[in-house]
Amino acid sequence: MRRVEWSNAARHDIRTQVEYIAAEDPQAARRIVAIVNHVGESLGTFATGHPGRVAGTYEKSVRGLPYVIAYALTDDDAAGSILRVIHTSRDWGEDDWPDD
Repeated sequence: MRRVEWSNAARHDIRTQVEYIAAEDPQAARRIVAIVNHVGESLGTFATGHPGRVAGTYEKSVRGLPYVIAYALTDDDAAGSILRVIHTSRDWGEDDWPDD
């Protein structure tokens, strides 16, 4: 099993999105955090994403939620790094992350 590390940008992504949701529905916000964390951590066991839009990355859709986890694997497969957690309504192109 690979170690999974969350980048500061990924932590920021999920925090800002969940804060927005929590203002209306705190229970839904907690559920979203739990699901996204579970999917992210499961990448350490079985990285099932597809090649990402940004070179050298992969993307994993969060089933049942409108989020994509962008991640990278190290050369030795000892660790995976979650780079971003992006809402699917965001538009981003090849080799570029969505603006904050």
